[in-house]
Amino acid sequence: MRKVLAILICKLAKAVGKRFGHGSSLPGKIALKICPDVLSRIQMPECIIAVTGSNGKTSTVEMIRGILEKSGKTVACNSEGSNQIEGAATLILSNSTNAGVFRKDVLLLETDERYAKYIFKYFAPTYYVINNLYRDQMTRNGHPEYVLEDIRKSLRDETKLILNADDPLVSSLAVEKSAVYFGMNDNQYVTEECGSLYDDGYYCPVCHSRMDYEYRHFAHVGNYKCLNCGFKRNDPDFAITSISLEKGKLTINNRYHLDMAFRSVYNAYNVLAAFAVASLAGVKEEVICDALNNYLIQNGRIREFKLGDKKGTLLISKHENTISYNRNLDYVANYSNAVTLLLIIDDISRKYFTSDTSWLWDISFELLQSENVKKIIVAGKYISDVAVRLENAGIDMEKVILRRSIETAVSCLRFKSEGDLFVMTCFSDEAKFLKEVETE
Repeated sequence: MRKVLAILICKLAKAVGKRFGHGSSLPGKIALKICPDVLSRIQMPECIIAVTGSNGKTSTVEMIRGILEKSGKTVACNSEGSNQIEGAATLILSNSTNAGVFRKDVLLLETDERYAKYIFKYFAPTYYVINNLYRDQMTRNGHPEYVLEDIRKSLRDETKLILNADDPLVSSLAVEKSAVYFGMNDNQYVTEECGSLYDDGYYCPVCHSRMDYEYRHFAHVGNYKCLNCGFKRNDPDFAITSISLEKGKLTINNRYHLDMAFRSVYNAYNVLAAFAVASLAGVKEEVICDALNNYLIQNGRIREFKLGDKKGTLLISKHENTISYNRNLDYVANYSNAVTLLLIIDDISRKYFTSDTSWLWDISFELLQSENVKKIIVAGKYISDVAVRLENAGIDMEKVILRRSIETAVSCLRFKSEGDLFVMTCFSDEAKFLKEVETE
């Protein structure tokens, strides 16, 4: 009786919330109050896919959904981004019959890396993709190794793990388990050095001895081996065997060729993860390639905008997440044309208050020394903190413009820019910028 009541109340609350533009997590929260173990009482579908990690969850899930739907499957997915247990409960219960039978072919879940252990206490995913583990929101998450232990608690014996072979933290989850691995082979973009201001691959996650790298794709992601216990990168079952960022092309397992709409090594990993799980779920590779070819992410992380007669690109770069920020800085710094970059740091987070800007010192702003970066406009209440960091990074401060007001900064972008326009900010400040420009 409690199960049925929880489902009915969840559906009702979701319908009411949808009318007022809310309802992604509160309905599930109410349902869990009525019946705390309701998720264990639902008759789940045969295929449950979960995706977690520090970066790329939403993009990877979006691509998986596109593949599955193209293959003819019906999919329930938390595309609203509510990836903790309340959001999962809303999704599952609202897609179940009143008797508790899930109605879609596939349940596709983006799960918060810290909270997946609470969701999978009640049911096990069929396939569990773990993309990466990076420093992210120190106030909430602490160190990546702390998050690693939380993910470890979410693992179930009956689940097929799909792990990033190139991330030693992620790969260490399968030291005593079997897994399917995806990764990127040696290519023209690898480096010998870490490339970040810190190195989370310096110590082995298994025995904490020194790690040795043959090459790195970025940060601690690459081909590694522990000098003490022998823990090393597994040969990937799904590998990017060639890649050209200039041409926007990649090849998987020497056989499947794809064009990339967004040309970055980081995006290539998301594409590969989506390819791997879809293939394991039984989708034909030809269908997967057709769905992924030139796939343009629709989740708002990359958006085009107009500013008068000029066009630009907005890159959502999570504050406090250094890898996310660095990948976008690298993209801008190596862009083919001259650019003007607007950095907006007005609120650190949309979910909690903090005035801590120590994370700025983990970000590789040194990348902006690139010749093609002609001007850097900085906006928001933390402009002084950013200015000190840019100066310390060796940036020519003659090309830096500081504006406390986002409106004024956008005006500078319109009238004082050189070359193509790029804007980097976080979800917390996204709406403040978008109200000043035109979007499609």
